[in-house]
Amino acid sequence: MQVLIDTLDTEEKEYVALLELARKKTPIIVEGDIEKLQTITDEEQIVVDRISALDRQRETAMNDIAEVINKDVTTLKLSYLIDMLDKRPKEREALARVHDRLKATIGELRLVNDQNKVLIEQSLDIVNFNLNLVKSMRQAPETGNYTRNAGIAGDYMGGSAGGFDAKQ
Repeated sequence: MQVLIDTLDTEEKEYVALLELARKKTPIIVEGDIEKLQTITDEEQIVVDRISALDRQRETAMNDIAEVINKDVTTLKLSYLIDMLDKRPKEREALARVHDRLKATIGELRLVNDQNKVLIEQSLDIVNFNLNLVKSMRQAPETGNYTRNAGIAGDYMGGSAGGFDAKQ
């Protein structure tokens, strides 16, 4: 049980680090600084790799606990383990505390990531608008193009510019 608590505690600290990086990313997205954004994304990847390793450790600990208590690991939840630890209040409190912190941190991380996602989508919309604007400027309609002879008699629709056309 202590291995699970320690793993979850370390995992929560890594999620806090990921949350801090996500918060740093928000003003960088607003600024549109691609190089800084890439640097933070690289740092995030390192933290995500550490979290993945901790997830594997947590799964191993959960498998061991499920085997000891003769439960299916796919249905075993932390809330069930917390309830099960009635006779071990110290471990119960530690597990409940780390569970609550982890849940709160992940919830906050989800909110910041959703905000960053909206900002990135807005930035992409602006980039696409600007690209379409430049593209449409390059493909201006030809009706606005004049030649050197524009305005000379005979260039008007319907014949000469001077008088009445009796043929019509």
